Amino acid sequence: ASLVHIAVAAVFGTMGLRRLLCLLVASVAAFVPRTGSLAQTRRREAAPTLQMASMAKFGVFSPAVYAGRVLLGDKSLEKIRGQGISLHSQAITEFCIFVGATAKMRGLLIKKAKTNGDILGFLV
Repeated sequence: ASLVHIAVAAVFGTMGLRRLLCLLVASVAAFVPRTGSLAQTRRREAAPTLQMASMAKFGVFSPAVYAGRVLLGDKSLEKIRGQGISLHSQAITEFCIFVGATAKMRGLLIKKAKTNGDILGFLV
């Protein structure tokens, strides 16, 4: 487990964190437009393409990632990062099932998580 995951689990507890996340996402999902809304009748613009962290942004957690790269090495860091991304995607999927969100919404949430991870500096 990553240091961030351990720290968050220590503060909220494993189940407490999931409940908090579910409540947060449920409150946000209540404001998402449903079928037949104005958002769906508009013509869709081309979505920006996501790159696989080739030019990641320097964020708040970038120094920790660089320190982890020095201490653990590239291969070990990538393994831990992959496990963290996998766990986060599973949590998003469980939340979407809990809330009853569509597969499209799940995909959008995972894209948003990737974008936020880049902004925060997890992908350097």
